[in-house]
Amino acid sequence: MSQKKLAALLKFITICLGIMGIVVYFIILPTLGKGWAVEEGYSGLFWPWLLFLWGTGIPCYAALYEFWGICIEIKKDNSFCEENGIRLKAISIFVLGDVGYFFAGNIIFLLLGMNHPGIFLLSLAIDIIGIAIGITSAALSHLVYKAAAIKDENELTI
Repeated sequence: MSQKKLAALLKFITICLGIMGIVVYFIILPTLGKGWAVEEGYSGLFWPWLLFLWGTGIPCYAALYEFWGICIEIKKDNSFCEENGIRLKAISIFVLGDVGYFFAGNIIFLLLGMNHPGIFLLSLAIDIIGIAIGITSAALSHLVYKAAAIKDENELTI
């Protein structure tokens, strides 16, 4: 697969993820939340939870923006550059920050009696997945930095 095709595929996937996020955050979560709030008698919890969950989307979209920049560099056949290492590090920070926000919010809601212990346990699984993504991004950032340094060194060799 050529660099341009790979970059186009990655951009397509990024756009799909962005659209899926919009559907989840602005259609699925409000619809499910209203249904659960009415059925279970938790109508006062709808807006705090929805605003909290919308807050988790901000770092996700920031990470997608950074990934878009990586796709641009891949298209230019410049996959192993310092800029991509910086972008991967930023993605790692966004993801780990989002995990911290999500974890702290769930604990606060649990302590305030606005969270069910089962939901809290489920959120821990989501946190673990986020931590894995964050650590993977950090590791990839390190490898891209190393590869960029080797590439720069080789370009200086006659």
